[in-house]
Amino acid sequence: MKELPSLGVVVVTFNSAGVIAECLESLFASDGVALHVVVVDNASSDRTRTVIRDWAKGEVQVNRLRNSPLGEEPSVAKPIHFTVRTPDEAGKTAAGLSLIESPINGGFACGVNLGLRALLEVSEIDAFWILNPDCVVGSDVASLYLKEAARGGYALLGCRTVFYEKPDLIQTDGGRVSPWTATCISVNGKLPAHDRPLPDAASLNYISGANMVASRAFIELAGLMVEDYFLYYEEVDWAFRRGHLPLRLVPDAVVYHHGGTVIGTGSWQRRPSSFANYFNYRNRVHFARRHMPLALPLVLAKAIAKSVQLLFLGAQDEARSIVTGTFGRAPPPDVADRITGTVERRLAFGDGK
Repeated sequence: MKELPSLGVVVVTFNSAGVIAECLESLFASDGVALHVVVVDNASSDRTRTVIRDWAKGEVQVNRLRNSPLGEEPSVAKPIHFTVRTPDEAGKTAAGLSLIESPINGGFACGVNLGLRALLEVSEIDAFWILNPDCVVGSDVASLYLKEAARGGYALLGCRTVFYEKPDLIQTDGGRVSPWTATCISVNGKLPAHDRPLPDAASLNYISGANMVASRAFIELAGLMVEDYFLYYEEVDWAFRRGHLPLRLVPDAVVYHHGGTVIGTGSWQRRPSSFANYFNYRNRVHFARRHMPLALPLVLAKAIAKSVQLLFLGAQDEARSIVTGTFGRAPPPDVADRITGTVERRLAFGDGK
């Protein structure tokens, strides 16, 4: 029997108990691929770790929404080969499911890097899929990614990501960064999916961190993700370090993403939360300083204009979070109180915040 090609998958969870089982169920229904799935849990305070364990044993019923884009697919055979490890335990990850239990919430990039370090030990894996826990995928997506990877060198692969609740609306077909304000723009975001072609991948600046595949060659060239963003702009920074390696899109693959289930990212029908605003605007300044320093004056001006707009809308908390994030001030209480623990606060906000 021909050996199946290997694909590494990193899923970073934080208080993801309500979505992670459906994500894993869809992943392990993938056809034609030997999956090495590493879930890195960033010290969840809910039942995320228990749900993962119970799902692998076959003791969790996956309850899809009535309008699930995957429909009534048959359940994956259980138990799944399952191992648990700490971040300090070295060694290869076997095919199946591994859970790395981080004692702290080090942020998105820290979690991704923990998973990548484990998977990079497996020499037969050359493609590494980074997927959000509130995504679900069709059974053909993994094999389509590997088929595209086999076409030649690349930095990052992506595909169309649509809203889980509104699969006729595109969430992102990749992203571009404004050369004037360093603002990230999701290409085709919130446009109808049925008649909208994919963009030319050469016109993109990055692939969304919710759903992207990195090559081993790219990781060896660019290194792992920068961890001081905590969340937002990590994948953009990563893509800007890709050198000569291109971004590519897979035409026939689609991933369904709830979006903002934990951190409050804007969805198809709501504005971003104060928490999301704080990190997004703060990290835009960090990114511009590193990669687009000439854009900094307009980055600051745009932030001020947005905060004034929100004040007129009566959204004082959202406006305050933008101002404090942009100018490197201590976060407002509604942002700071969502991250507990001395180490976590230092990693997220810096010393003394």
